[in-house]
Amino acid sequence: MFETVREDLRTTLDEIRAAGLHKPERVIGTPQNAAVAVTAGGTPGEVLNFCANNYLGLADHPEVVTAAKDALDRWGYGMASVRFICGTQEVHKELEARLSAFLGQEDTILYSSCFDANGGVFETLLGAEDAVISDALNHASIIDGIRLSKAKRFRYANRDMAELETRLKEATEGGARRKLIVTDGVFSMDGYVAPLAEICALAERYDAMVMVDDSHAVGFVGPGGRGTPELHGVMDRVDIITGTLGKALGGASGGYVAARAEIVELLRQRSRPYLFSNSLAPVIAAASLKVLDLLESAGDLREQLAANTALFRTKMTEAGFEILPGDHAIAPVMIGDAAEAGRMAELLLERGVYVIGFSYPVVPMGAARIRVQLSAAHSTADVERAVAAFTDARAALAAEKA
Repeated sequence: MFETVREDLRTTLDEIRAAGLHKPERVIGTPQNAAVAVTAGGTPGEVLNFCANNYLGLADHPEVVTAAKDALDRWGYGMASVRFICGTQEVHKELEARLSAFLGQEDTILYSSCFDANGGVFETLLGAEDAVISDALNHASIIDGIRLSKAKRFRYANRDMAELETRLKEATEGGARRKLIVTDGVFSMDGYVAPLAEICALAERYDAMVMVDDSHAVGFVGPGGRGTPELHGVMDRVDIITGTLGKALGGASGGYVAARAEIVELLRQRSRPYLFSNSLAPVIAAASLKVLDLLESAGDLREQLAANTALFRTKMTEAGFEILPGDHAIAPVMIGDAAEAGRMAELLLERGVYVIGFSYPVVPMGAARIRVQLSAAHSTADVERAVAAFTDARAALAAEKA
C-alpha cells in the first residue's frame, strides 16, 4: 500500500519543484547574526543575513547567552511536564508578570509557540453563538485557530475599515453573543501595519473585542517597543495580544497571550495547546527576562533598525526595484514569478547575501517576492552591499533569460 502512496507523494513533490515552489532549507553553521556561515551548496562561507526575524540583533547577544547558561544551572534543561501538573517554575510566573507589565495587560499565559497561542484562543473563548471577524491577510496560525472554533466566521479585505464595519453589522444582525475582531499587528508577508485606532473605534461602536497578533512588532515598534497598540495609542483598548519570543525578543521560541485577567484564567483551564503541551523550557523563560531588561535601554537599537530600514527602502527604490510601501523592517521586493524569485535568491546567495524567495502558498499565486528583513545588527555598509548585490543579481537574471 505504501508504495502507491510513496509514488503519489513523489509526483506531488515533482510538481512542486516544476512549478518553482520548492522551498529548500539551507544549513548555517554559526549563531544567528547579521552575518552567518552557510555550510552547503558551494556558496561563500560567510554571507550577510537579510532573512531572519532578528530585528534587534539579540539572538546572539552576550548578555542573553549568559542568562541562558546561568538558567541551565539554576533551573535545569526542561520541565518534562505540562504547566498544571508539575511544569510551572518561578521563572515562568516571573516572565508572565513582566510581559503583562510591558504590554499593559492584566495577565499573560505562556505557550510553546505563538502558533499554539493563536491555536488555543478561539476555541476556548468562542462558541457557535459567537462571531469572529478576521483580516484576509492574517497569519496562518490565526486562520487555523479560527477553524478549530465553532464561531461564525467573517472576513474583511486587508485593512479595509468599510468592509470591517459591514461584517460587524452582519454579525450583530445575526445575533452574535460575542464578537471578536482579530488582526495581525504587522502583516508578515507585506510589512503593512494594521490601523488599530480605527479598528478599536469600530469595536467600541459594535460592542466587539479586539485581538492583535503582534509577533512582528513587539520589541521594536512603538516609542517603547511595546508594539502596534503603543504605536497607535490604544494599549488600553486592545483586549487580547498574542506574540512570540522567537523574533525580536531573543529569537528562540515560545509564545504568549496577554489579555484581560478573566480571559487568561479561562485559557489556563481550557486552552488545549496549553493543557496538553510541555511547559516552555526554563532556559528560554530566563533568557527572555534578560531580553526584557535590555529593551528598557534599547532605544539606540530601535533607532539603528529604523535607519537601516529607511536606507534599504530608499536605495532599492532608487535602483528601480518594487518595494511594498511602508516603513517596517519587513521590506518585500516584489518579483511576481515564483521561479524567478527562487533563482534571484540563489544569485544573491552567490553574491554573499542570504535571502529567501517566497511563493505560493505562503503568498498569493503570481505575487512571489523576496522578503528582506532588516536588523539593528546590520551596518550601513551591510545595507549598501545588499542593494549592490540585488542590482547585480537582477542583471545576471536578465542575462540568463535573454
